Amino acid sequence: MKQYHIISRIAIYILSIVTIAVGVFHIKYPHDLLVYVPTFLPGGITWAYVVGACFVLTGLSFMFNQYVKFTSYLLAFWLVIFILTIHLPNALNASNVEMQHAAWINVLKDTAIAAFALHIGAGAFHQHFQLENSD
Repeated sequence: MKQYHIISRIAIYILSIVTIAVGVFHIKYPHDLLVYVPTFLPGGITWAYVVGACFVLTGLSFMFNQYVKFTSYLLAFWLVIFILTIHLPNALNASNVEMQHAAWINVLKDTAIAAFALHIGAGAFHQHFQLENSD
């Protein structure tokens, strides 16, 4: 089994704490996030709870080093979906400059976190998907 560098594990623990906190925020304050759910998605506020649960489960996965490859790829996928359906449209259609800047910051932030999640998933050598033989 591959040994992790201590700094890498600390970075993953920090990401797990952040994702759990974001998930708890989604679950605790779903109405604050409802305005960001795209109107073409059925379910409305249910998405805030679903996304919150996914964030919490991803954070727990990272913290306990279980199913890391799957959950890190899932986190990257969710963040790309957020970028394309929420942050990018907000950046392009913002009513004022401050909102536009905030949306672009969210695009950059979620892109960086998605890249980190992909890096974590690629490094989870001992946690293969059933169909993979390449790692």
